Amino acid sequence: MNAETAEMVKAGFLAAIPFARTLGVEFVELEHDRAVLRLPDVPEHQNHVGGPHAGAMFTLAESASGAIVLASFGDVLDRAVPLAVRAEIHYRKLAMGDVLAEARLGRPRSEVLADLDAGKRPEFPVAIELRTTDGTPTGAMTVTWTLKPQRG
Repeated sequence: MNAETAEMVKAGFLAAIPFARTLGVEFVELEHDRAVLRLPDVPEHQNHVGGPHAGAMFTLAESASGAIVLASFGDVLDRAVPLAVRAEIHYRKLAMGDVLAEARLGRPRSEVLADLDAGKRPEFPVAIELRTTDGTPTGAMTVTWTLKPQRG
């Protein structure tokens, strides 16, 4: 993905998702098959033990998954609507400080588009790793997405 396209996806994502803006979610990296977003460590988002609230971490991870979906399938939004179908998150270790969420598509774009082209409503997983900025893994999430064909 070129820099101009990446900037368009970032700006469009943050414009369309006010809650991500409210939490101060920031883009670190964005490619066709990978997105890395950061949740800054601010007192307003902390839980009772000083780490980021579970809801803020969920939002960060779900936002990273949505960013990779837009980066990967933004060119088909005129014929399909991306929708999150389900999500599962595992909190593995207390996160302290800024948290990163790295999302990767779990199914090749070409397969998803082949299903869409065949008139199906494809589903595909996005795997997200949550970690602190020093690389310590703190959680993992999987969001299953679909591309709902727009009927004309």
